[in-house]
Amino acid sequence: MTLDEFVAQLPKGDLWIFGYGSLMWSPGFSYRQKALGRIHGYHRALCILSTRYRGTKRKPGLVMGLCRGGSCWGMAFRVHAGRVRNALARLWLREMPRRVYAPRLLDVRLASGRQVRALAFLADPSHPAYVRELDLHGRARLVAQGIGQRGLCIDYIRNTLEHMRALGVNDPHLERVLHAAPETLPRNASAAARAEVPVPERQPEATAARDVLPRRASARAPRQGGRAGSRN
Repeated sequence: MTLDEFVAQLPKGDLWIFGYGSLMWSPGFSYRQKALGRIHGYHRALCILSTRYRGTKRKPGLVMGLCRGGSCWGMAFRVHAGRVRNALARLWLREMPRRVYAPRLLDVRLASGRQVRALAFLADPSHPAYVRELDLHGRARLVAQGIGQRGLCIDYIRNTLEHMRALGVNDPHLERVLHAAPETLPRNASAAARAEVPVPERQPEATAARDVLPRRASARAPRQGGRAGSRN
């Protein structure tokens, strides 16, 4: 969906935007109010290969998407009606270049009990960058290796978890991935030594997680069919 198509279907007035990953702690747009909120029917999951911001084509990272089932705590931002177009333009540049997300208006229950309709970016399961079946170890390996234009993938997970803890929200699955990620690296490896210098142009998509995970001669490939993400 293009920005113009999405704007055309919006009701008049202020717009709420729901962040469940880096948008929680780095929204990148002006807002007049923010509040803790929860979406029912969708959960936060590490399910999208990042070949630009948190990884490269050769060594992709793994970032979050909103997937069906369960529920998800996040941060809801209220954008003034006069700034909606500008905020959405920034979001489209950030979230929509690869069309890996589907923008939708969903019901969000704020901590105050008020219910609002908010824009949320859902993961598109049909996109080549979507990771459907990968176990905890496989996800941890992608997180550990990912370094892109916005830094280390492991910092992306850490920052998200720290922000959630400050709000009194936990995500046990993300905690396990963060804890396991350093254990997947070679003992003599450092982030600087592993880094591939990111380039600004758009990177082609990877087609499958097995094609981008580092191979280890002495170990079997991660078993498929693991948990897709956390539900909190």
